[in-house]
Amino acid sequence: MPNEHTLEQRIAELEMKTTFQEKLLDELNQVIIEQQFAIDKIQIQLRYLVNKFKDMQPSNIASQAEETPPPHY
Repeated sequence: MPNEHTLEQRIAELEMKTTFQEKLLDELNQVIIEQQFAIDKIQIQLRYLVNKFKDMQPSNIASQAEETPPPHY
C-alpha cells in the first residue's frame, strides 16, 4: 500500500513542521519579551533625563560667547 506510506510520510513531515514552527514562535516570543524589557528600561531612563533637564537651573557662569573681552584688547 504505497498510498498509506505516503500519507504517513506526509503526516510525519507536517508534525516536524509544526514542531519547528512552535519552537520558532517560542523563540520569537522570547525576543519580544526581551525587547519590551529593554524599551521599558530606556523609557525610564529617558523620563529620568527629562526630569533632570527640567530641574536644571541656568548657570551663573556666562558662556564663552557672552564674555566680554578683557580691557587690553
